[in-house]
Order: sequence, then structure tokens, then C-alpha cells
Amino acid sequence: MRVLKFGGTSVGTPERFRNLPRLIGRETPAVVVLSALSGTTDKLERMASALEEGRKDLFGSLLAELEQVYAAFVYKLFESGEIYQAARHFTEEHLARLRTLAASPFSRDAAAEILAQGELLSTGLLRCLLRSLGTDFRYLYAPDLIVKDEDGMVDMDHLEKTLKEELAKSPGTEIFITQGFICSNDKGFIDTLGRGGSDLTASLIGAVLEAEEIQIWTDVDGVHNNDPRVVETTRPVPVLSYEEADELAYFGAKVLHPACVFPAHRRNIPLRIKNTLNPEAPGTLIHARRDGSSIKAVAAKDGITAIRIRSTRMLNAYGFLRKVFEVFERYKTPIDMISTSEVSVSLTIDDRSRLPEIAEELKRYGMVEIDEEQSIVCVVGDFMAERPGLVRHVFNALKDIPVRMISYGGSMNNVSLLLHSKDKETALKALHHHLFLNRPIHHVN
Repeated sequence: MRVLKFGGTSVGTPERFRNLPRLIGRETPAVVVLSALSGTTDKLERMASALEEGRKDLFGSLLAELEQVYAAFVYKLFESGEIYQAARHFTEEHLARLRTLAASPFSRDAAAEILAQGELLSTGLLRCLLRSLGTDFRYLYAPDLIVKDEDGMVDMDHLEKTLKEELAKSPGTEIFITQGFICSNDKGFIDTLGRGGSDLTASLIGAVLEAEEIQIWTDVDGVHNNDPRVVETTRPVPVLSYEEADELAYFGAKVLHPACVFPAHRRNIPLRIKNTLNPEAPGTLIHARRDGSSIKAVAAKDGITAIRIRSTRMLNAYGFLRKVFEVFERYKTPIDMISTSEVSVSLTIDDRSRLPEIAEELKRYGMVEIDEEQSIVCVVGDFMAERPGLVRHVFNALKDIPVRMISYGGSMNNVSLLLHSKDKETALKALHHHLFLNRPIHHVN
């Protein structure tokens, strides 16, 4: 059994959507996890925000736009006949549900149901398409499978038990389809896993089924060794370890959701990134084995804020860092990087929502300095301590760029550097030229 996740760009046009059965047929038996059509979730988020702000006129105009998009999409996908009429009725019914939600008082649960309509629409259209081709399949409703507990964590025992029971009901079926991104909360209402959550859905399902492989289908040939929006000569990375993929996903690689690697890693299920526009390309394979290469890729994460706390009370004292970390814990704000000296500690966050309160509390322990508009540039690979010289190549590439902070040694898989966001593109290009073009680094002795 394989798990195939198709992202929004993979189903974003009628032509790409029509190609899904052929791609699925190459990989059966399979559980197919579908995202919303490209652009749909963005529009649904704007609609939910409009309702929260009481702007029903904006909600109505956005819904009218969405109705036009889906009417044209369904017509191009099916053109005519009974299946076309069924698909048209189905989409109109779901879009009408949005009007019903708009007539009720706004709530978090209503907002989640608005966002869920994208995946419900895409899986409904796939059901119509498979029926039109006479393909046998079984539909699974994701909120029945994926349930979050009161802490917001997915109940893995429930997922494994329910999913295996559902699959056992259709022993001869080769194709199962379900939604990514959506789930149920502990109150039984529809909920979401957050943006990019379809990757996580696929990984969770693959883990509990102990799948042969989890495939993430997108519109690129795999994880690239740098940001192709900034650097022209990037190339796909053929193989990554789970740890390397984890670092790249967290520090800016857009192909993978940061949370999706862990479930696959825990059960040792290979992940493969594939391109729906170029299905013959091998893509990027993510698994447990290291291939001996040292530097694999570079990624960057924007929107970073650096905080420095300076205090002579830190000198030869214990408990100081614990007090600092407790401030961030109280405000539920994760820390990305950390660096310490004898009298100061510097750290970074990407969530500024509670920054004023955090800064005010930290002043109890020392002088607080805040630098905004920062970016983390992360160089990922196999940085084992026994391999001398690797970090030198990174620093040589950035010798003309001011670096605010360095994190190295926390893992064997990355060197992270904090710099001003205005220097990010220059840094990415310099690293790419020095590490992958001017002197490609694979094995450093």
C-alpha cells in the first residue's frame, strides 16, 4: 500500500485534475490524499476573516468569485452528461453551505467548516471523475479518521483502529480517497491541521498503515538545493535523510510541511517528492540511510526577530536560562535559535504576537535588545564532527556578509546563520556559488 498526496497545484487546472487517475493507477493499491484546488484555501481564509470582521458584503463577493471558478472548472473537466450534472450539483451544494454559515453567528467552528470546503470539493470532484471512468474506489471522510484531542494532538490510536477497519471493509479495492488538511476536534466539530496540513495527513496515514512509501506530489521535481525563486541554477536533491529533510522543512523549504517528516521517520516509511508535471522524474527520496554526501541544500526562513538579554547576574549563575525560557513558555512562543556568552543570551522567534509582553517580562532579568527584519539561513547536510573543513566553506562563502548569530552543533545536520533580511538573497547566491557551482562539495576529507 502506498499513500499519495496531491497538492493544490497538482489539481489546480482541469487538465492536471484529469490526469490524476492515470498517476494513481501507476501506484495502486493506494490511499489518495487530496488538497483543495490551488487558490481555494486562500479565498476561503479571506471569506472567514470577512465574516469575523462583519463584512458580509466582502464575503458575498468572494463567494461569487469562487462560484464562477468552480462552474468553469467543472464544465472544462466534464463538459456535459450525467457526471457533469452530478459534479455541478455537488459543487453548488457545498458552495451553498457557505451561504448558510454566513447567516449564522461567527465562531471558530464555523471558520473551520468554511476552510474545510476546499478539500471536500476537490475529493467530491475526484469521486465524480473516477465514476465517469468506471474506476472502483472507496471514499473515506477524513474527520472520521483524524481526531484531535483537547491538547490539539492527533489521536493516533483512533486513526490506526478506524482506518484499518475501514480498509478491511473493502478487501478488493485498490483506491481509497480522502481529504488532507481537515479533521475533527475533541468536541466533534470539523477542524483543520493548519496550512500545509495535507502533507501531515498523508504522513500520519502512511505511518499507521506502515505503507511501502508516502508520495508527496507537487509541481517541482523534488526538494531543490536552494530557493529557485532566488537562485537560477538550483537542482533537485536526489536523496535526503529524515533529519536533513526535517531541517529543510522547518527552515524554509516550501515543498514539505515541517510536521510531516516525523510520523514517517518514526515508522521508517520512505517519503518521496514527485512532480505531477514530470512524473517520470525520480524526485527526492527521504529515508533513514545517509548517502555519505556532506552539504545537501540551503534554505532560508524570513520574519525572524532576534532578542538579546544582557545581565551580569548570568555570570557563574545557575537557573538564569530556565527563567528566560519560562517566559517564552508562558506565552507559548517557540524559540528557533539560541546562542549564549558569559553575560548574555541571544535567541530568535518567528511568532511576534506576544513580543511586547515577552520583552517586558525579560527586562526583569537584564537589558533587552530586539532586532527585527531578520532571516535564518540554514545549510543542511551531514556535518559530523569527524569531518574537518565543512564549516570553513560556509563561512568563506559569507565572508563579505554581516552575520548576526550562528548556531552549530545542536545537530549533525545543519549550520544556521542569522542575518538581516536585506542580505538574504546575497547570502543564498553566495552559498550556492561557493558550495555547489564554484567548488561542489560532496566529500570533504
